[in-house]
Amino acid sequence: MAKFNKDMTFHEALRTSSQVAAVLGSFNLGCVGCMGAQNETLEQGAMAHGLDVEVLLEALNKIS
Repeated sequence: MAKFNKDMTFHEALRTSSQVAAVLGSFNLGCVGCMGAQNETLEQGAMAHGLDVEVLLEALNKIS
């Protein structure tokens, strides 16, 4: 089962692993300091930044 899904908030994702911030950074997402990270889902953030959420989830789900 995938650890990350499109309905998770950035805050929830960041709490799962210290590697999440690096993966998000590779997509130019500076979520660590963003106030929206508390409530914005991975899907909402990807859409807002013109990213494919499936590509983002694939990268996040490669974190062990």
